[in-house]
Amino acid sequence: MKNKILLLLLFIINIINAEVTFTADEFKSRRMKLAKELETNAIAIFQGAPSETGYVKFRQYNEFYYLTGIETAHAYVLIKGGSGETSLYLPHKNPRRERSEGPLMSSEDVDEVKKMNGVDNVYPTEMMGEHLWRMRMRSKPIVYLYQTPPERHAESRDLLLRYEGDIQNDPWDHTEPRYKNFNKNISNQMHGSEIKDITPILDGLRLIKSQAEINILKKATVLSCLALMEAMRSTKPGLFEYELDGMAKYIYHINGAQGDAYYSLIANGPNAYMPHYHEKKDKLKDGDLLLMDYSPDFKYYMSDITRMIPVNGKFSKEQSQLYSFYVSCYRAILDNIRPYVEPVQVRKDAAKKMETILSNSKFDQPHHLKAAENFVKSYVRSSKRDFASLGHGVGMATHDVGDHSKMLMPGMVFTIEPALRVPEENIYIRLEDLIVITETGAEVISDFVPMDIKGIEKLMREKGMLDRYKSLTEKDYKKYLKK
Repeated sequence: MKNKILLLLLFIINIINAEVTFTADEFKSRRMKLAKELETNAIAIFQGAPSETGYVKFRQYNEFYYLTGIETAHAYVLIKGGSGETSLYLPHKNPRRERSEGPLMSSEDVDEVKKMNGVDNVYPTEMMGEHLWRMRMRSKPIVYLYQTPPERHAESRDLLLRYEGDIQNDPWDHTEPRYKNFNKNISNQMHGSEIKDITPILDGLRLIKSQAEINILKKATVLSCLALMEAMRSTKPGLFEYELDGMAKYIYHINGAQGDAYYSLIANGPNAYMPHYHEKKDKLKDGDLLLMDYSPDFKYYMSDITRMIPVNGKFSKEQSQLYSFYVSCYRAILDNIRPYVEPVQVRKDAAKKMETILSNSKFDQPHHLKAAENFVKSYVRSSKRDFASLGHGVGMATHDVGDHSKMLMPGMVFTIEPALRVPEENIYIRLEDLIVITETGAEVISDFVPMDIKGIEKLMREKGMLDRYKSLTEKDYKKYLKK
């Protein structure tokens, strides 16, 4: 049995490590879909990310990478409506930098760029001004610009908009977002042209994932799940939250992840009551529950998986009562997710099942029963809305773009993460799984990670990475720093 499990894990890791890239046809298909949404006398212009300000690997804006696959700083792309003819504008080759950092795609690499992403034209960056001037003089095309903050390192639109709001509310900070400054420059350059927002169109395209995108999302999810399973093996009283963070990072990076999808949410006991707690400084305590919500940025695609486990490896009687009730309700949602229905209908179906689960559940503590009742009541209320999503989209951003509150369609990828709160004890229980809508049902990619009590406790009895690789003690530091 152990040999079979080992072979399965080796198979999974070999799949992850296999080279995964998008083809030129994939990028071209995305651009053509966008072009068909535009008027024939229209152009869409996108600005790529600038150089990094520190010693970190360059990461392109999600939106720009989605359309081009180009990982060169200060790049631009222009797509014509209808035809989809695409012109990519890149900086010139910089031999001195390349001798130091390695080769970069430049305006001189015309054949390589076209082969990689199927664009029609490759020009130096400075040529875009002349081309836009000619277009303005000839036809004054409608100009589509991305009028939402672009996503980069571990960023989602919700936090980017919060960031902009914080700047606006700071009387001493007059920073203008880079994309807004670019849009002003293009508006001035294309004086007389109508300016429109491309954001809703691109959001709609990103909402439905291609099979190539889903394949990468699945691999990002496998990495997240392997880290969660290793946390189950390694967790024990006395560890620090940050040790589990480091262990997960190791699993991500040895398998090709380029960073974190979001800051790790590793929360012991009452820390979990703050859903986005990310300090990771506390010591794990015997008798507490631990929440771990953490995933990698893998080839520009994210995942988002959460599990809760008992720090000492065994659920107490009262923890079992709460957790078993929650898991039954959670599965009631999963079991009703299917294509070609509205999310609010899934909520209605799940809410009926939850009411039955509640009536059959027993709690030793009255306030635990109250928490369970409030959880079900809240879900019943949400099922009576006109529109309601089941969770949040996942893709190139952890909280991905696109409207997930309408009809569930094949190619949609999202998570569910209902939360059960017991305010009297600061207890918070949340699970989260990655779900792909298919033509015939819903595929739960992360379902091989135990969420049942027996499965969790069994896995936690196994030896983990942190049993073999312990963090340094003060005694260790003194040994290495001996003079």
